[in-house]
Amino acid sequence: MLSNLTVTLFLLGLLTAGIGMLRTRRRRGRLTAADVWEKLLNHFLLLSVGISYLYNFVMHSVFGDLTAEIIGWDQSPFQLEVAFASLGFAAVGFLAFPRRQGWMVKLAALLGPALFLWGAAGGHIYQIATAGNQAQGNAGSILYTDILLPVAGFVFLWGYVAATRREREAEPADVVLEVAEA
Repeated sequence: MLSNLTVTLFLLGLLTAGIGMLRTRRRRGRLTAADVWEKLLNHFLLLSVGISYLYNFVMHSVFGDLTAEIIGWDQSPFQLEVAFASLGFAAVGFLAFPRRQGWMVKLAALLGPALFLWGAAGGHIYQIATAGNQAQGNAGSILYTDILLPVAGFVFLWGYVAATRREREAEPADVVLEVAEA
């Protein structure tokens, strides 16, 4: 689980989002598309950004030698820089998690980590091509999650924004219909 923590946290986010959807449906008697996308996005922000990057901070700061070995690197001062960048991403992920935060805050919480991960994926590919680095933390599942997790986050954000806008646009028609029926 820890060697594939990014996958584990993503799947746990899907599970907890599903539980949240069931609770919302039970409480309100219905579940809208915006509810579904919101749960997926918020649990992604909590687990795949907040918790994942907090873990990354600990691994690169406290267990830097081990982390460097897993990635196939030599230990360097760069480890601590990655650690504190990760701590910043974690803080923004936790900040963006609550439901009351707007989509721009959620976008900001996705954008920084996405650029970091896509840059890291480029670095992994470069290391594979030029140094033959096939270490688990360079050429394993981390390479795929570095590319695909940001895509999932942006899909969740897009779905949330689109569904929320559709529901807001539908509200005035519902009010007019109710008035006409009265």
